Amino acid sequence: MTTLDTLKTNNYSKINSKGSFTFSAPSNIALVKYWGKKDNQIPANPSLSFTLNNCKTVTTLQYAPKTDKNISFDLLFEGQPKESFRPKIQKYFERIQDLCPYVLDYHFTIDTKNTFPHSSGIASSASGMAALSANIIALEKLVNPNETEDYYLQKASLLARLGSGSACRSIKGNIVVWGETESIENSSDLFGVEFPYEVNAIFENYQDTILLVDKGKKQVSSTVGHELMHNHPFAERRFQQAHENIAKLKEILKSGNLTEFIALVESEALTLHSMMMTSMPYFILMKPNTLEIINQIWKFRETTKVPVCFTLDAGANVHVLYPNNYKEEVQEFIAAELAKYCQNNQFIHDEMGFGAIEL
Repeated sequence: MTTLDTLKTNNYSKINSKGSFTFSAPSNIALVKYWGKKDNQIPANPSLSFTLNNCKTVTTLQYAPKTDKNISFDLLFEGQPKESFRPKIQKYFERIQDLCPYVLDYHFTIDTKNTFPHSSGIASSASGMAALSANIIALEKLVNPNETEDYYLQKASLLARLGSGSACRSIKGNIVVWGETESIENSSDLFGVEFPYEVNAIFENYQDTILLVDKGKKQVSSTVGHELMHNHPFAERRFQQAHENIAKLKEILKSGNLTEFIALVESEALTLHSMMMTSMPYFILMKPNTLEIINQIWKFRETTKVPVCFTLDAGANVHVLYPNNYKEEVQEFIAAELAKYCQNNQFIHDEMGFGAIEL
């Protein structure tokens, strides 16, 4: 069984020369949602996500050896200093330094950029922290080269989780489960695992068009929202429901039953937002246009029988999910009927991807 201790680097050799790596990592969209967490970024319930392909963060990590042991880094976003990102990266290094003591031996220059607009309301913390963690593990392979590939992948996912919980689902795999749950073999609270079971061909290259309803800063951050689950009156039942829905989704992914897939995915999205609306203090992240889009999708699906559905993250934007063989007609529908509900008519076509890669 993999534990924190087994993923801790105890022996390593310092590299006394400069170097760099560049990795890209995508965002992901949870079908079964994670909402609520315990200490040290442990999820209160399991989640399952589709990894995306086009919405990526590309991060270059330069490292230079130094003599004093401390956390030392410069941070650039699209080539320019970005001080507002610094506290999050500082906290990340503080969280990983016991697992990766070698990070104290180097000064890092981190240069990161997104392939999607940073202020678009798409969760960039998942892709950003996954890309940074993939770079850190590339350095570990130099200073501690004798581990297995499974070790490095698990540790990359673990490090990503310590930066941003959902980032652990962006390291490897097109369908990823995070959080220990009875129905998924080898599932773990520590890191994401590739979905290990048969998946029907209908889900290959599944499409996700992200409708940018509101690109502004959310009124309540996800961090605060997670904390509000601690005393939530419906929390325990919700956590139980997530386990049940992952077990159901496991069978749906095998059978290819899109009617059941749609019902479960849309229910999960609305459940996530219902937990926000019933917390104390309560809040609503959906906007009027979010509801307009949902109603338009329901109407289109009813009249055309096209198996298109929606899901939501913790925000107002809508992810429109549909099989690849319905791509043309759904994208025509989006352009004709849904784009007008988006800020500046903006949307992003994406599809299923496979995780972090070295560039």
